[in-house]
Amino acid sequence: MAQSLETLSRRITSMQGIRGVVHTMKSLSVINAAPYEQAARAIEAYHETVLTGLHAFLSQSGPVTEEGLGNAARIVVVFGSDHGLCGNYNEALAAHVGAHIKADTDAETTVLCIGAQMESALSDLGLAVEETFFPPASVDGIGRLANLLTQKLDDLRRARRPHDISVTLAYFARSEQGGQTPKIDALLPLNPDLVRDLQSKPWVSRSLPRFSMQPGDLFLSLIRGHLFASLFRAAAEALVTENAARLALMQQAEQSVDDKLDALKSDTRALRQSEITTELLDVIIGFEALKNDRRSGRDTK
Repeated sequence: MAQSLETLSRRITSMQGIRGVVHTMKSLSVINAAPYEQAARAIEAYHETVLTGLHAFLSQSGPVTEEGLGNAARIVVVFGSDHGLCGNYNEALAAHVGAHIKADTDAETTVLCIGAQMESALSDLGLAVEETFFPPASVDGIGRLANLLTQKLDDLRRARRPHDISVTLAYFARSEQGGQTPKIDALLPLNPDLVRDLQSKPWVSRSLPRFSMQPGDLFLSLIRGHLFASLFRAAAEALVTENAARLALMQQAEQSVDDKLDALKSDTRALRQSEITTELLDVIIGFEALKNDRRSGRDTK
């Protein structure tokens, strides 16, 4: 279908507007990812402090038993996105979580998720969500979310026998190739290798650690700190990956828009050249006709 110069001009203007939006979204993805990445690194220092406290506790209290964990209620925390423009981020993670949950049909699973879109993706797979939390809108919101999740997990634990819950985190993390990969991290019960390393690790200070709290209360406080740091890190890592996915998608969209603009500009140049050529031919044809008329007039004389 032939297009006029006016139509092509309108389409070019429209595509340039779309390119501006895409470029803005790409820039925002780069800007937003940096603070979340810094937050993910910063929480590691706090986590190391908690692990040092756990090391001090284990060095004085002896080994930690894991009684009653065989029938622990399973809790899965899924970190999704509500901001959009990041492809099938929620659907891909929901499918991975669904496969993980259905692989163990004997365990009763409680699902907590971050983001209404993730809740919809999980519901489409037949997975019931007990509670949905709003995703962080900024770095400050990561701490709020981690606190809410820690409190919720503590409430679920209190509703059952102490230490009788198993907590797993599901989120997207950055891969070594610069892409994203779904991660399923077991948070509780504590990793036996981690506990074994802390118990076998010698206390290097000449002063032995002492504590005045009841051992049970101190241990639960350290576990809450471990939970908070792990939830904070998972939320920050998920946000970094989400913005990286959005950046990659916007880069593809920008390239597609640029290709479309180049094609439209090429069509415009070709149509303009065609119109110029047509006008020149009209002038030449008119000039030749006029010249022939004059020649014919002289011949009749």
